[in-house]
Amino acid sequence: METVQIREAKASFSALVAAAEKGQPTLVSRHGKPCALIVPVADGARLYPLEMPNLANYLLAMPEPLRTERDATPLRGVDFA
Repeated sequence: METVQIREAKASFSALVAAAEKGQPTLVSRHGKPCALIVPVADGARLYPLEMPNLANYLLAMPEPLRTERDATPLRGVDFA
């Protein structure tokens, strides 16, 4: 993995993106300390999925409407006195 200083990364950003497209990650450092990592999309998508699944989309994709029955009887009596 190649390491570059942040000012060099700014100057050659398109080359770093091209390297990531070819599968080569690049570590970007500031003052000698790692601060960012430029990786191919496939590697980044494993950590941060591009599409986050959620329950609402899952339920909306069901072929039939979801039918549920609800008990309308109160759970306990209410005394307002």
